[in-house]
Amino acid sequence: MNDPATCDLCDLHKGDSDGALRVLAPVFRSFGARLRFAGAVSTVKCFEDNALVKAAVESPGLGRVLVVDGGGSLRRALLGGNLGAAAARNGWAGVVIDGAVRDVAELAECDLGIRALAPVPMPTVKRNEGQRDVAVQIQGVWVRPGDWLVADADGIVVMPATAGG
Repeated sequence: MNDPATCDLCDLHKGDSDGALRVLAPVFRSFGARLRFAGAVSTVKCFEDNALVKAAVESPGLGRVLVVDGGGSLRRALLGGNLGAAAARNGWAGVVIDGAVRDVAELAECDLGIRALAPVPMPTVKRNEGQRDVAVQIQGVWVRPGDWLVADADGIVVMPATAGG
């Protein structure tokens, strides 16, 4: 991976006043086998319904990162072992979820970067509600389809693709 580390990106852009480089709050835990990942962003906005997450990870990932605005819910898991395996198999670089995951032992074996707030064993309900590839707010930070996301042990940064991707 040729992407600079998150600290290097922050050093490069620390004096910028345009807000192009955005740092997500340090509340995400790592659940996948990849500790460092980067890629163009695709988004899903949903609440306690992972139907659109399932549809996304079952499609070709093309090295992208799926960013899921789950509204910060810790009541139902938006990604589990089966969907994590599908994402890895279909070429997604990573998944960042403002919400919960489940099947932690299975996710740890997926060749995928996975960041989420916490584990919870409860699955979602399927209502087929939500939106795909729309601008989302993750812990108060705007993330847009096509942005470039870099995640490593120091954190997660997002920027326009032209700024560093």
